[in-house]
Amino acid sequence: MHGWRRARLTERTDQTATGRTLRFEVPQWPGHLAGQHVDVRLTADDGYQAVRSYSLAAPAGTDGIELGVQAAAGGEVSPYLANVLPVGAEVEVKGPLGGWFVWTPQDRGPLLLLAGGSGVVPLMAMLRARSASASDEPCALLYSVRGPDEVWYAAELDAAEDPVRVRYLYTRTAPAGSERPAGRMTELDLRGLPPAAGARCYVCGPTGFVEHVSALLLTTGYAPDQIRTERFG
Repeated sequence: MHGWRRARLTERTDQTATGRTLRFEVPQWPGHLAGQHVDVRLTADDGYQAVRSYSLAAPAGTDGIELGVQAAAGGEVSPYLANVLPVGAEVEVKGPLGGWFVWTPQDRGPLLLLAGGSGVVPLMAMLRARSASASDEPCALLYSVRGPDEVWYAAELDAAEDPVRVRYLYTRTAPAGSERPAGRMTELDLRGLPPAAGARCYVCGPTGFVEHVSALLLTTGYAPDQIRTERFG
């Protein structure tokens, strides 16, 4: 297990009204796998410390790290990281952490990614790692968000090339002309995706979303050992 490392904020990018991408320079970063996360520790002047976990969005093999931070209303850490921490300031990070919810180019077979809100962050790392590997295996991302203004990585996802299929599922406000009415993911939304045979499924988002989607996958023919989940909240 790696100990705590100093991480300097080099760039902050808006993804949504409350979601940010934070890029940190971490000397001697050991590298990581797509889907892993880090612990971030903040220390106040009086010595008080707070630790939170955040998913890594940058693909494996990159220098430094890229985190996705959703500012939670009334939160102790996320609003500070998302909106206050100055560029050039330092925090401490521990990682990379996690070995179950990961994907590598050696993982053959169709890839199915299902994200709820900011749960797309570790799945974005998988898409980026997959693109860098030039994989031609079938791949699909079903991305559930409340409305169009809450999509993370919109430009990058819209530019995704075949054989990656990206589909947005809006739960509260669907854009004008949308064929699918706003609502939770259903079995109909899973039709036409990579076949269940040999597929790897990664589900990430709030607990309710993960439980709902996992149940849908099971009822549509995916086996439990094909489904890996990561949840928050």
